[in-house]
Amino acid sequence: RALDPQGDRRREDRYARPELIRPSPAPEITNPAMSHPILTDAQARMKKAVDHTLHEFSSLHTGKATPAMVETVMVEAYGSHMPLKQCAAISTPDARIIQIQPWDAGMVKAIAKAIIDANLGFNPIPDGKVVRVPLPEMSRDRRQEFVKNANRLAEEGRVHVRNVRRDAMESAKKLKKDGKLAEDDEKRLEKDVQAATDKAIADINTHLAAKEKELLTV
Repeated sequence: RALDPQGDRRREDRYARPELIRPSPAPEITNPAMSHPILTDAQARMKKAVDHTLHEFSSLHTGKATPAMVETVMVEAYGSHMPLKQCAAISTPDARIIQIQPWDAGMVKAIAKAIIDANLGFNPIPDGKVVRVPLPEMSRDRRQEFVKNANRLAEEGRVHVRNVRRDAMESAKKLKKDGKLAEDDEKRLEKDVQAATDKAIADINTHLAAKEKELLTV
């Protein structure tokens, strides 16, 4: 066999210096915050809270008719209660009228009563097989009342978002306590949950400001 001094030296070094050959440490079980289910769940729940708040804003009318003003009114029908949008077609023939055509013409009176009972400030008019809802002119006091309602709805949305943050933070702490989440990942996760919280609340505040301006514009 041909001698290979260098090869022999490499083999000798490999066995003579074992300290240079260390086994790789076992990977620590961590969950990166960016993709952690806690963050994903929190973001989804916060989005639902924001979307619900915006939907509630749409029920505060500003003088222009929209189906959203009445579609969630609960109507008594067939021995139970259901949202108006599930038992009638809702349209806006013009900017000042909401027209409601129930699937069952026998529900006209029940729909008119439900709208009155909802205390939306509307005076529905049964007209054959449809119910017409003319929008009243809004006084300044009425507009201010709607602004207060908008602020109440916004605060309810913010509270819901903060509750989601609290749940997420508690879940992260529990995972860390159980040894399923590294300390650095817990801190990163909490930071990302807080960022999602700030964004959701900022979205609500932005839409609230726009709604206030809309409600107060004559």
